[in-house]
Amino acid sequence: MKLKDLKNFKLPDKPGVYFFLKTSLLTPLQSTGEGKGSFSGTPEKAGDEVLYIGKATSLRDRTKSYFNKDIIVSRGPMILDMVVQADKIDWQATDSVLEALILESELIKKHQPKYNVKEKDDKSWNYVCITKDELPKILIVRGKNLNKKEFKSSYGPFTSGLQLKEALKIIRKIFPFLDDKSKNNYEFYRQLKLVPENEDYRKNIRNIKLFFEGKKKKILSNLKKEMKILARKHEFEKAGETKRQINALQHIQDISLIKNDFLEPRTYKLEPNKIEAYDIAHLSGKNMVGVMTVVENNEVQKSEYKKFIIRTQLNSNDTGALEEVLLRRFRHTEWGIPGLVVVDGSIAQINVAKRVLLKYQIKIPIVGVVKDERHKAKAIAGDENIIQKYKKQILLANAEAHRFAITFYRQKSRKNMLK
Repeated sequence: MKLKDLKNFKLPDKPGVYFFLKTSLLTPLQSTGEGKGSFSGTPEKAGDEVLYIGKATSLRDRTKSYFNKDIIVSRGPMILDMVVQADKIDWQATDSVLEALILESELIKKHQPKYNVKEKDDKSWNYVCITKDELPKILIVRGKNLNKKEFKSSYGPFTSGLQLKEALKIIRKIFPFLDDKSKNNYEFYRQLKLVPENEDYRKNIRNIKLFFEGKKKKILSNLKKEMKILARKHEFEKAGETKRQINALQHIQDISLIKNDFLEPRTYKLEPNKIEAYDIAHLSGKNMVGVMTVVENNEVQKSEYKKFIIRTQLNSNDTGALEEVLLRRFRHTEWGIPGLVVVDGSIAQINVAKRVLLKYQIKIPIVGVVKDERHKAKAIAGDENIIQKYKKQILLANAEAHRFAITFYRQKSRKNMLK
């Protein structure tokens, strides 16, 4: 999909959730141009595939940002690949960014879009959990620590921990609740007016559950009925508090979510069970080549080895050649993302690798194998804990990279001599 195609879908300047789709049709469908797109929770056609789901302060502006020239830097190579694969965009508008955040979570859970799952390990996602206490607490729990049997209810996944914390602050102002910092000191929080009386507190928890289930209209209907009953009983103070909750729901103040809409980058952080090693080979800058080797679960994976003919370096610039190799390699999202990168060299080579991975917003450890004058490994530079745990695999991957680079260099040299 290209920027000119985006005009076909007429996305509004409203908060909501957008969907990048790959359709079975030969040409993209135009949308209705109304406040809600044709997407209703399931792909419009049986052959449509949901590639990616995201939330937006402005559906029009956010989707347009995917076609900026710096998309590979701002969002990474995987999202660039997603945009290329997509041929349709649809959306569902919401009344607020807060509701878009919750709807995004619900739809990611339902559809498990290919590029949402690839972009971030689901174990690092966040969930909102309600405890089974007499006065339930609202907690944020990481996916890797989540045991749903321990909780009364759980909602998620939420891809942004920062935004989820801001969202709960907004919800807490409408429906006060206890959290993990409360330490069962209900009386202390009651005096601070962070929680109401017991009966009202449980009602708040029920309303929070409905809110995370996307049932704001039902909450408003219940609150309006309750306010009328309280007024008839002349309980005007409680009726006033209920009216405040109604107004707060109808005019959600989520400026903090708007402010943080673009703050949290999406990066990879994987266990180093897949290691990629890189090496450069040449003779005084001639016939310069680079290679990538792979060790996965303690075994070499020769079918995944890659060769690179260096195109940008005309002299013996090993770090420049390494940068070219890494830039070219990490454009290929279909090759997967390793858990550890091994370079042949020390600080200079490690810094080059860090610079490239930062450009692609990939957060994985990097180590360098330092050689002696006979090109034998004498030290490993990098995180000591990783080196200690994976030393054998690091040296194996590096040795394979050196062997493979020399072999490729000799092949290229012989081919050029024959020419």
